[in-house]
Amino acid sequence: MSNLGTGTTITFDTGFFAEVTDIRPFSAERPSIDMTHMGSTPAREFDPGDLVDWGEVTIEMHYFPGTRPPIDDAKASCVITFADSAATTLTFTAFMTNFEPRAPLEDKLVATARMKIDGDVTEG
Repeated sequence: MSNLGTGTTITFDTGFFAEVTDIRPFSAERPSIDMTHMGSTPAREFDPGDLVDWGEVTIEMHYFPGTRPPIDDAKASCVITFADSAATTLTFTAFMTNFEPRAPLEDKLVATARMKIDGDVTEG
């Protein structure tokens, strides 16, 4: 089994394409509900919430001026495919919330895109 990110891809059903250099697949959170009451001594008490927020996908990519990012597109079906021996996938729906191009001195043009995950993430 490979633990290298090289070869990992992300595809969008909208046709958006990028030369990706880094993918941070999600930043999942689960709320904690404060259940503390007058008899809660000596410490606060918490229960886990039922709903997971899968957060955002962050994508680093090469930037090509004149190529419009899909910042105003509707939700897209996305698939991240890892380069492991099983070609493990993460499938989810998301929409772009941020696109930030950069032109560093003496280096390639790059951009960072963030996409908000809507609903659940499934692994296959």
